[in-house]
Amino acid sequence: MNRLPLRKRLIAGESGWCLRANRLGQRSGSRAYFAAVSRLGDGVFWYALMAVLVLADGYDGLRASVHLAATGVIALALYKALKRWTRRPRPFASDQRIHAWVAPLDEFSFPSGHTLHAVAFSLVAMAHYPALGWILVPFTASVAASRVVLGLHYPSDVLAATVIGSTLAGISLWLVPGVTLFG
Repeated sequence: MNRLPLRKRLIAGESGWCLRANRLGQRSGSRAYFAAVSRLGDGVFWYALMAVLVLADGYDGLRASVHLAATGVIALALYKALKRWTRRPRPFASDQRIHAWVAPLDEFSFPSGHTLHAVAFSLVAMAHYPALGWILVPFTASVAASRVVLGLHYPSDVLAATVIGSTLAGISLWLVPGVTLFG
């Protein structure tokens, strides 16, 4: 019987998953893909999406872009507060076997800001434009995976960010009349 406390077993298991995912970055093609997705997830993709929505759909695109931007501002404030509060070291800082395949934007791991924003933005954008789901869902999944593969986050950072981003998007959609994912 394993005598380690549950918390230590969970941490060890998570580090194992992180290490296995991080090994994907050893392949140059895989590393290039996840690094590019990560860079786009820094904001470039979302700013471009907002601009395209305005150009393609005028006032309705502007309305959706303002909704995305407002959600993003709240997500940023929440993410920064959580990082300062939890101060969880990044995987590569805690385990020498894990490589940071790209430079992190800040010092701490929890939660994944890229994932939080990608989930929140995708859900809000799909509420306005459901047809965007075919590109936003795979992109968001790739952003989330990139964070672990690149050695910057633990799977629990990404999972928590997914829950937080979904909750934030849900509240945001609840506050804006006439916009819903289910209607």
